[in-house]
Amino acid sequence: MKYRVTHTTQYNYSAPVALCRNEACLLPRDTLRQRCLTSELRIEPYPSDLRERLDAFGNRVSHFAIQRPHDGLHVTAISEVSVSADPNLLAAANQFSWESVQNHLTSDRSPLTLEALPFLYDSPMAQRSQQLEAYARTSFPVGRPLGDAATDLMQRIYRDFTYDQKSTTIDTPLSEIMVARSGVCQDFAHIGVACLRSIGLAARYISGYIETLPPPGQERLIGADASHAWFSVYAADAGWIDFDPTNNQIPGEQHITVAWGRDFSDVSPLRGFALGGGKHKVVVSVDVARVPDNILYYQSQVQSQSS
Repeated sequence: MKYRVTHTTQYNYSAPVALCRNEACLLPRDTLRQRCLTSELRIEPYPSDLRERLDAFGNRVSHFAIQRPHDGLHVTAISEVSVSADPNLLAAANQFSWESVQNHLTSDRSPLTLEALPFLYDSPMAQRSQQLEAYARTSFPVGRPLGDAATDLMQRIYRDFTYDQKSTTIDTPLSEIMVARSGVCQDFAHIGVACLRSIGLAARYISGYIETLPPPGQERLIGADASHAWFSVYAADAGWIDFDPTNNQIPGEQHITVAWGRDFSDVSPLRGFALGGGKHKVVVSVDVARVPDNILYYQSQVQSQSS
């Protein structure tokens, strides 16, 4: 599948901002099953400084500064990506019991395993606990294949927790979410990550988008899509396997990856500081639209000819 993703963030201030510095993680990365064909970041007012770098996890991070008074900030990321699915991922993960992968993490010193080690330990928003370990153990009995166990964990989170946008904030701890049994995709991804870490497995938080399809006979709504999050578990030689507990599915062609990290704090879409501004309002809109192959091909040809 090929998509055009438009992610817009609008800040409106009650008083002028003298200057601001920001960090954006909005441009999709390339993966084994995803290619970012084109991408751009449009910022108003135009920044005095704009740079892009790769962070420690290989994510594309943009830094920009606006050093003159302004009453609002408008940031739009526009990207075109091609996504494919691998139907054999789960079978590959099921070649190993979850305990064998746990042991692999402590004994193997290959580059892939060493890269997975930072995702084995606590992070600010996804910390191990006895409560989370006990919840995970139901899905991870002795000798169970890793893929089946992680799938069961995903399914239980989907069944046990209610999606409720008003039930949590970014600061709500996992211990409270486990009691309330409600939250949003970010919370469910953090629960999956922390459960896996609590039993000695490496897990990472994935930030991205999912294509939402309208009911039969109705047109899709522009801007109705939203940022999404899910979790991924390291499966030794099988690599990383993604799981979406919000929708109870293994991500495929409809999931678009932007970035991954230890938790949300590593991949926040937009953050920074501003001098002045008073009170402010934030409006975020995301649109994910399928694009015909010939349109993307034409755009890529034009870019290659002009470069």
